[in-house]
Amino acid sequence: MSIVTVQLGQCGNQVGQELFDVICKDARDGQKRGYSDASTARFFHETTTGDLTSRAVLIDMEPKVINHSMSKAAKSGRWRYGEKSHFSQKQGSGNNWANGYCVHGPRHREAMEDLVRREVERCDRLAGVVTMMSVAGGTGSGVGTYVTQCLREVYPNSFILNHLTWPYDSGEVIVQNYNSVLTLSHLYGLSDAILVHENDTVHRICAQLLNIKHISFGDVNRVIAHQLASVLQPALTTDSYGDYSRNPLGELVSSLACHPEYKLLSVCGIPQVASSSMAYSVFSWPGLLKHLRQMLISNTKMEEGIDWQVRAPPVHCGGAEWAHSFRTTGFNRSLANLLILRGKDVFSAEADGFQDAALYTSWLPPREAFSMWKSPVFFNQYEKSATLVSNSQTLLKPLDNMVRKAWNMFASRAYIHQYTKFGIAEEDFLDSFTSLEQVISSYTQLC
Repeated sequence: MSIVTVQLGQCGNQVGQELFDVICKDARDGQKRGYSDASTARFFHETTTGDLTSRAVLIDMEPKVINHSMSKAAKSGRWRYGEKSHFSQKQGSGNNWANGYCVHGPRHREAMEDLVRREVERCDRLAGVVTMMSVAGGTGSGVGTYVTQCLREVYPNSFILNHLTWPYDSGEVIVQNYNSVLTLSHLYGLSDAILVHENDTVHRICAQLLNIKHISFGDVNRVIAHQLASVLQPALTTDSYGDYSRNPLGELVSSLACHPEYKLLSVCGIPQVASSSMAYSVFSWPGLLKHLRQMLISNTKMEEGIDWQVRAPPVHCGGAEWAHSFRTTGFNRSLANLLILRGKDVFSAEADGFQDAALYTSWLPPREAFSMWKSPVFFNQYEKSATLVSNSQTLLKPLDNMVRKAWNMFASRAYIHQYTKFGIAEEDFLDSFTSLEQVISSYTQLC
């Protein structure tokens, strides 16, 4: 089944281009035929001349990034974007969510919907749509939210996965917290699941694990693309009977987002080592899974700096006792987890540690809360690799910090006039704060 990707704004288009580059390289570099065919059909369609064209729509209110992404894809010699699969204008959204959502989105709705419809019609079977955007700026967040709303109206029965890039906590845009609050609160009612990458975490991976001295946005985008590709590339489920051509988005959503109050997904993967160290690195499944489990329960987002002191509380721990455990030990409670294993001897890997009832909420048994996909195909040059997609309390702290900072600005009425002039009222802000406070409360009380 095929996935249509909608790349929005500067961040969405740059990450999207890196994603297709990773996927194409992975599918074509000497991989097994069934895996390669499934990956290619999922993300590309072939032209009459045999060229691979991505199943993607590129949207931005300025042409520069789109032109660069299309040129870079064509120069790769492996794949390209469709010549008529993009939409841009001459003027951006000025890092203003309201400008993107209330002005640019409605003004260009017909053109954007037409581009998506054409890509959908090229699919024999549509698995769903993945939208890629940042929550900090104006086009990615504002137009991206509007496009997601349109997709939900036009394709009410299709799966929609929003991939969001979370801005640096130190600040990229002065109003990034406003834009983030408005984006997340709206997407929560539209999307089937929201997969988040935090720039701060990815930046630390580049610096501490990959030993990159001068980190660029390109380096950050490549790490995000590799992690996202490790989730979206073909894998075998327990009931797929060797068939890679299943519905990846449907299985992802059904495994992880079983309740409308809980839609925030985080992703982490191991190993992640510098290319210069690959020749000296040896990995085993027990070692990788032991580290990944401890990363999960201690909310450590990369291998370096794992807190081994954190332990899961007793299985029958009550609500008050659990809340105390969370405050004192930092234990990260999960609603659901999806473990994706790729590489050598993958079918011998045992993941019993992830089926421990102590990791999960009391109202969902581990057999329903935990899922595992496997593929014997190597990924990203690693002989063995593991990716964990988690619906847990991982994003609770950054979400709470973002809402708190946005509320502090709102309480002083800072920059509100920049939003009201485009049609966003103060009541809209209050509704968004209320919505996200409910999300925060739900994840805080997860027990």
